[in-house]
Amino acid sequence: MRIRSLAAAFAAVATVSAIGLTGCSSGTDTPTGPVALGTANDINPQPRDAIRDGGNLRLAVGEFPPNWNALTNDGNTVDFGRITQPMMPRAFTTDAAGRTAVNHDYFTDVQLTNTAPQQVTYTINPKAVWSDGSPITWEDIASQARSLNGEDKRFLIAITNGFERVAKVERGVDDRQAVLTFKQNYAEWRGQFSGNAMLYPKSVTADPESFNHALADHITLTAGPFQVQSTDRTQGRIVLARNPKWWGETPKLDTITFSVLDQAAEPAALQNNELDAAQLYSLSDLATVRSSQGLVIRRTPGTMWRHLTFNGAPGSILADPGVRVAVSKAIDRTAIAATVMNGLEDNPKPLNNHVYVQGQEGYQDNSLPFDPDAAARELDALGWKLQGDVRVKDGRPLVIRDVMYNSDLWVGVAKIIQQNLERVGAKLTIDTRPSQNIFTDVFIPGDFDLAQFQWQGDAFPLSGVPQIWGYYPGNVQGNYGRIGSPALNDLIDRTLSELDPKKAIDLANQVDRGVFEEGHSLPLTQDPGNWGVRSNVANYGAPGLASYDYTTIGFVK
Repeated sequence: MRIRSLAAAFAAVATVSAIGLTGCSSGTDTPTGPVALGTANDINPQPRDAIRDGGNLRLAVGEFPPNWNALTNDGNTVDFGRITQPMMPRAFTTDAAGRTAVNHDYFTDVQLTNTAPQQVTYTINPKAVWSDGSPITWEDIASQARSLNGEDKRFLIAITNGFERVAKVERGVDDRQAVLTFKQNYAEWRGQFSGNAMLYPKSVTADPESFNHALADHITLTAGPFQVQSTDRTQGRIVLARNPKWWGETPKLDTITFSVLDQAAEPAALQNNELDAAQLYSLSDLATVRSSQGLVIRRTPGTMWRHLTFNGAPGSILADPGVRVAVSKAIDRTAIAATVMNGLEDNPKPLNNHVYVQGQEGYQDNSLPFDPDAAARELDALGWKLQGDVRVKDGRPLVIRDVMYNSDLWVGVAKIIQQNLERVGAKLTIDTRPSQNIFTDVFIPGDFDLAQFQWQGDAFPLSGVPQIWGYYPGNVQGNYGRIGSPALNDLIDRTLSELDPKKAIDLANQVDRGVFEEGHSLPLTQDPGNWGVRSNVANYGAPGLASYDYTTIGFVK
């Protein structure tokens, strides 16, 4: 599953004062730490007995949740994913290499029990309960499967997550066991209640009204080591506290506090002892942490990436796939990476795959080359002729509106693209918007020609393939540009039906090449994974592909 973010480097903003968009590193050393995703991570691992009991972990988010149901299209954000992780059930955990293990807090076993037809059996931990004390049962799983299967378009879902392939969900040996029978094989079955996905109670997923609106202002039932203690939309603060009905290991922390902050303000808040951790997006952010006592930089390349989404809807200036591909070839992604990421990672380079990030098994370069001369020839052939400095066809100038959150870094990236496109006779206008509700009000309705934001991936990359690059009219999910084809849908279907992991990777890379060739979207750079963290914080920082264990996060004795 992919969740979206506005982060100027895959949620909120970063400054470019130190970057200056000139490629100058200002003499700042590149951060040290694990340099390859999938090998290690950097979280200051400590055993439970080295961590003191109690304490409040102070974190930041870019906005108050627009919807507390993360399964909805407007609740599918990176910030909210971070808030829900300590509170909601997931079937599998992952380590730094992305290897999965059953999450025994919630399930005693999750097994692929048949392949013809495919069946997956979930055996729920008999101790697992929702925060009101009611048991988690097979009915919660069945209700969520129905709500996400895509059949009832009144459910405003972010992703089907493979449930469109589930024929039925049945009670197993008792209420604590669910058996999913698939009508089509689903390669990423481990990710249906894992990674960025989570299980919600049947009271939320039972009908469209409750699914879409019941959690618009607050969350109801949860089932994690933490639960919501208080929220204050005016102050922009959410406090989680220990769940008294939690059946697993007692969390070391007493509370986790999320404060809504402009991301440009996070490093200073960290320096002023108002936060305990913050993601770092600029050289000035790194310098702030390096100059502050009690803070350290933790680094593991992340699964978040910056990209451009093209709008291919009828009537859009980019409705013609040939124009989108030409524009793609005219954008110098290597220059963008060198400018934006210099000093933030060892060897800045663009991300060249939509499905996999660098360091993840399956990653390979499937991109189209940077070739402005070819782009100009292709635009000529499509009938876009130069009139002065701008190409025109049928009286319409080639003016492209690039919409983004109002941050210096995003605008800086847009200015590089603006210069690239001028070379081939296209004009780019920069259209900045406030962050609050930008997805709900702008990106999801398709109010853009180009959209700049970030996707957050996880250890289950195939689940996001139909979500973003499949095109199913009436079921947008994450395909905000409304771009796709029956041929690509068919290839996506074949990929998700392949239970052999190596064959699925090969097919996924064919999908990725197809996405490039239809001009759907253009990956730019991968998150370098730099975090500033208070030095006494344990088991938290730059996680890479690993999931956090919120019962062990805390402060060293």
